[in-house]
Formats: sequence, C-alpha cells, structure tokens
Amino acid sequence: MKIKVCGMREPVNIAEVVATQPDFLGFIFYPKSKRFVGFQSLPEVLAVVPGSIKKVGVFVNQAPEKVLEISARWELDALQLHGEESPEFCEKMQRKGMVVIKAFSVDESFDFIALKAYRESCDYFLFDTKGQLPGGTGQKFNWHLLNKYQLDHPFFLSGGIGPDDLNALKEFSHPLLCGIDINSGFEISPALKDIEKIRQFISKIR
Repeated sequence: MKIKVCGMREPVNIAEVVATQPDFLGFIFYPKSKRFVGFQSLPEVLAVVPGSIKKVGVFVNQAPEKVLEISARWELDALQLHGEESPEFCEKMQRKGMVVIKAFSVDESFDFIALKAYRESCDYFLFDTKGQLPGGTGQKFNWHLLNKYQLDHPFFLSGGIGPDDLNALKEFSHPLLCGIDINSGFEISPALKDIEKIRQFISKIR
C-alpha cells in the first residue's frame, strides 16, 4: 500500500516525515489553502527529500504553463489535479513527463462513468470528500460508494483519514485501491504533522 503525506511546508517537519518513508509527499500550490506552500521553491526542502520519495504538486485550475513552471522549480515528480482540469490538460502534463493523479470529490450523486474520459490521460485517480472548496474538508465520505467504481485505473483514498481509521482501512477492500492519502488527520496545526502518529500509521498499514 502506497502512502502519500500531503500538505507539507515546514522544512524541519518535512525532514522528520521523510524519515518515516512515505512513498509520496504532497505540496499544495493552491493559494486559498491553509497549507499553501508558496510558488517559490525552498532549497532546504528539496535537499531533504530523496529520489525514492516522489514529490507531488497539488494544483487547482492553474494555467498549464504555470503548472509546468512550478513543477520545474520544485523538481516535482507528479501532479495532483483537484480542479476541473480536462483530459486534454492531463494528457499535456503526461507528455511533459509528469505522473498525473486526477482528484475527484465523491458524494452520493457522483457519476463514476464520467471518469472514462480520463482513462488515457491519468496514471491514478484520487477520491476525496466533496466540500465547498477543492479538497481539505477533513471529513470522510462513504467509502462503500466506491463499489460503483468499475474502471481499471488504480486510485488513492483520501478525505479526513486519521490514526483511528486503521481498522476500517484494513477492512475496506477494493481491487484497485493502491494508496492512502493522509493530511489534516495527522496534524498538530495546518501543514505541521505529528511525526509519531504518521510513523505508527505507516508501520501498521503496511
């Protein structure tokens, strides 16, 4: 099971999270987010993230040229697109060598059939909780809705996951679940992670 720790910003905290060996680290480039990392790269961050951990940039309806500029500046490996980015947008990012994770906000009315348009232009899907703003609700959605998901793309499970969800995650089964995305449920304050909680979670979920 892959683990993605999202919403990182503080260099010392990032170094501590890196020591727990997640598979992905997420950096949010959405100015309205409380975990916005800023567009200018932080050399002290780049220095402590090894190549074995993929750096993911989270974007919301950003112009493609801006996404590519920030990706180069931050040496990103992957993009997590949380807005209304089209399949063509995603394909353009793939052609530039980026791994593309397309995020979708799920509720009772979500149409999984609409994902067919993204099959050729995304490497992963990410299913999050539907809220007033893209991502970051801190709430879980009904995971059983994913029984309606019938495509062949692997996906990340996101949305309000915390340390107390270990048993529920172990009981949840879907053949295409490939990773868990954690963020606010493991925070001391926005963008500052509780290292011991992350360490224990990773050791037990794997």
